[in-house]
Amino acid sequence: MSVALVEDISDDTYVLDLLTITLTPALPWLGHQVRCEMDGHLKETVDLTRVTCHVIMKFGPVKMLDRRYRLPDLLALMGARMPRDLRPPAGPWKQAWILQLPEAVPVAEHQIRVRARTGDGKNFFALDIPMNFNRRFHPSRANGGGGSRMFQSQRCRVP
Repeated sequence: MSVALVEDISDDTYVLDLLTITLTPALPWLGHQVRCEMDGHLKETVDLTRVTCHVIMKFGPVKMLDRRYRLPDLLALMGARMPRDLRPPAGPWKQAWILQLPEAVPVAEHQIRVRARTGDGKNFFALDIPMNFNRRFHPSRANGGGGSRMFQSQRCRVP
């Protein structure tokens, strides 16, 4: 999987202003973990337990997933935990999650669209994430044999 660009398509009406998103490793593999760090600024206090995420995953013109999740449920599905501060105040906000990528995703290019809203219906964040799952993990490449790039970190500037 490679990330060409994580695009923040939110505007001034959104509660979270994202500054950067960092994925480590930069080229994670299906069925393996990836660390996702978000660095941004909250305009107001948010109850993260009440945030809902509308996730759409497309494979070309085919919609593979179109579902709404509560943020705690989505994170649990990906093997991650909610942060300790469930009601972060307005101001700088940094969050990191270790996510387990599913193994049962078709090898192909995907477009993932995530739209999140707060418990009181305000726009929280909006991301478009193109993912290239055109390869699977090969243990023989994990120790430098063509797969050494998978241990590098990539910092994606969110426009």
